[in-house]
Amino acid sequence: MDVPVPNPSEDAPILLDKNQNTSKAPIRRLKSMSVRDFYESYQQSLQLVLVGSESGFERKIIEPELNRPGLALAGFYTYFAEQRIQVIGNAEHSYLTCLETKDGLARFRELCRQAVPCLILARGHSLPKAFMDEAHRLQLSIFQTEMASMHFLNAATIRLQWAFAPTTTEHGSMVDIHGIGVLLRGESGSGKSETVIGLIDRGATLVADDLVRFRRIEGGDIMGTSKEVGRNHMEVRGLGLINVMALYGIGAVRLEKALNVVITLRPADDIHQLERLGLEPKTYRILGLDLPHVELLVAPGRDLAKLIEVAAMDVKLKVFGHDTAVEFNNRLLRKLRDHRDV
Repeated sequence: MDVPVPNPSEDAPILLDKNQNTSKAPIRRLKSMSVRDFYESYQQSLQLVLVGSESGFERKIIEPELNRPGLALAGFYTYFAEQRIQVIGNAEHSYLTCLETKDGLARFRELCRQAVPCLILARGHSLPKAFMDEAHRLQLSIFQTEMASMHFLNAATIRLQWAFAPTTTEHGSMVDIHGIGVLLRGESGSGKSETVIGLIDRGATLVADDLVRFRRIEGGDIMGTSKEVGRNHMEVRGLGLINVMALYGIGAVRLEKALNVVITLRPADDIHQLERLGLEPKTYRILGLDLPHVELLVAPGRDLAKLIEVAAMDVKLKVFGHDTAVEFNNRLLRKLRDHRDV
């Protein structure tokens, strides 16, 4: 579903507290898509057939939602979503074709005069030649699909929302550990790749290495994936480039995964800056969503792969409503309140 994206633009600055970090990577957003790009990108998946002319191929789609004209065909344009692709289903087609030819053409002409990107005829419907000639004269492209109206609306909306969703990239590695999506960050040479190899040995699956691409549909999860050119590969210092799928099997890699936690590897010198009990949880903001943020020290003798696996499982435990630090603190407070030995 990849489509061209505009130059990156920075989001407005966000005020952070001491336990909140935010990604500094630029956020990219698709501002518009031409009808030509829409047709070429989704021709097969949406079963699109061009039945009109290409005269409207340069019109712009700027909203990822679609619309059925409905009342607009009856002349009511007060709340008409003219910037959306218009879908002609059974109801709209029956209404236009049951009118006197002159009246039906007049209603259709008024629809074509709006700034709509294009028209889609669902269920394989067709329009009279006079209607098609009018659309060509007003430079509006018309497509046909065999899909039912609601099925087409759902399928096209999913694809457009994915194309228009904001994207960003993060330097690091992403793995799936027991169903938890983990982004592993750290300075160059901190041991990220070696740690990921250790995690794969323990059953984790690789999503991306070195550069992770994230995309988020509004209200949904942040989905991480790898750029196609480096997919299934890792760069390990001393070994060079390795093919994870060839070495560990197809089960050791996956195309994408929802991100659940960010883990940053810190040098041992930062030991006094880390909170020990976890009562003040840290967060890391990516694409407007605050994710749990864990910081681990890199020091000789530490099994980072094991610690990261434990951190991922702890996040999973919190999903089920169990926060170990909070539960322990509450138990301790109850003991003190009741004057018991702790």
